[in-house]
Amino acid sequence: MDNKLKQDHHKVSVTPREESAQYIQGRGAQINTKNRFLKNESTKEHVEGIDDWEESNIPTQYLEQQSKTIVNKIESLDVGMGYSMNPYAGCEHGCIYCYARNVHEYWGYSAGLDFEQKIIVKKNAPQLLRKFLMHPKWDATPIMLSGNTDCYQPAEQKYRLTRGLLEVCNEFNQPVGILTKNSWILKDKDVLQEMAGKGIVSAMVSITSFNEDLRRIMEPRTTTAKQKLKVIEELSSAGVRMGVMMGPMIPGLNEHEMQRIMKSAADAGATFTAYTFIRLNGAIKLLFHDWLYKNFPNHADKVWHLIEQSHDGKVNDSRWGVRMRGEGNIAQMVAQQYKKYGKLYNMNAEEWSLNTKIFKRPGEQGKLF
Repeated sequence: MDNKLKQDHHKVSVTPREESAQYIQGRGAQINTKNRFLKNESTKEHVEGIDDWEESNIPTQYLEQQSKTIVNKIESLDVGMGYSMNPYAGCEHGCIYCYARNVHEYWGYSAGLDFEQKIIVKKNAPQLLRKFLMHPKWDATPIMLSGNTDCYQPAEQKYRLTRGLLEVCNEFNQPVGILTKNSWILKDKDVLQEMAGKGIVSAMVSITSFNEDLRRIMEPRTTTAKQKLKVIEELSSAGVRMGVMMGPMIPGLNEHEMQRIMKSAADAGATFTAYTFIRLNGAIKLLFHDWLYKNFPNHADKVWHLIEQSHDGKVNDSRWGVRMRGEGNIAQMVAQQYKKYGKLYNMNAEEWSLNTKIFKRPGEQGKLF
């Protein structure tokens, strides 16, 4: 990518079209896309299409349920952990690019506004985890908390299911990794600090942009980048191993911020990093396209074509090892930046892994090796 294009990125206006009465404030998606599993449904795929839809006035609904399972095996070959658990399905954070949106269709809802407004709450999550860990064949393989949706989304303020899951993990010495965009994680600093002392927890904070105008429309109900840095600083000071997730990197919108994000996170105490490159699979393609052209009418074509250039003419790629990184000149530039600045700021330099050797079930002796 030449210098002129990089300079153009910095000049992009990120002020959304808030003057439009049809723009739904506080939500990432502006429409409900069709659910591929349902033959008959009512959807609104164009804001101007139906006059009596009032999504902006619909409060978030918490749909409580008693689930059958909480720990799921991760089949993706390019994801770092083998298991995940998610106490909530759907996410009020509203990140327009979120790959988890497509999963909401399995629950009978749309990947669009439904994903942000209809949150499924697995009320018995801690009890299910306890039952799972008691299985005699479980070998303390690390589990990812928030492998799909954010475990510290606003619903956590009411239900505290993530807190319950962490307390069970702490009791069993079950190693766990956490990924979040929310500062609510600080409410659990006490249990995280205790787990960190045993080497059974690490956490990553996702920072996508320092541009508040962009963050506010791209991931509207997440906390600010400044507050996320405070989370890293406070938890790292408490002894918790902290990292920063930079993703997704979107050419023409935020990929030029990688160095600043990495340096700021390192200054705050982060010691490891990860990143993903934008990919628009399933319904996310329609949702992101609608969002992009509503908010950046003068720049949308360029961003869309840059994404296509990074996925062999498409906006999505399902190939393992390629889908999360993209390909072509732009994706290579991002990968080179990641490698260069990671080394510069001494990220990912330590040999470290979660401690799986002290796992114990209540009433058992811990492993002594």
